[in-house]
Amino acid sequence: MNITEVRVKLLDNQPDKLRGFASITIEDCLVIRDLKIIEGTNGLFIAMPSRKLCDRCQSCGCKNHLRARFCNDCGKKLRADRGAQDERGRMRLYADISHPIHQEARDLVEQSVLAAFHRELERSKEAGYVAHAFDDLDYGAYERSGGSN
Repeated sequence: MNITEVRVKLLDNQPDKLRGFASITIEDCLVIRDLKIIEGTNGLFIAMPSRKLCDRCQSCGCKNHLRARFCNDCGKKLRADRGAQDERGRMRLYADISHPIHQEARDLVEQSVLAAFHRELERSKEAGYVAHAFDDLDYGAYERSGGSN
């Protein structure tokens, strides 16, 4: 696998641990957007693009996110423990949209994205820095919402 381009969007002054977003291009053929660059307890790591998991209300059948306490349609109280648990016993709230199949590929993606992140971080300290445009994505909405998207 050859990663032919990595684009990084830095996020400043975030209340959570999200430090940026990245998009990668593989073999000049496939783009994967919305990789998250996160500050963990052991340093930076990459989270793959994901979606919130949902289930259906047992009364009306409306889809609700697993964190919802009440149905979005009928208002009935929803059980708190209705989602599957991960290996640590916590409820799985998200599912990856795309992800590497094996550790070798995950390491390659992570190394490429983190190297690009550090280069962009250094570039951001230079006088006259202008961030790369991500015209196709609205990361400003994430920043304006305080990281709640």
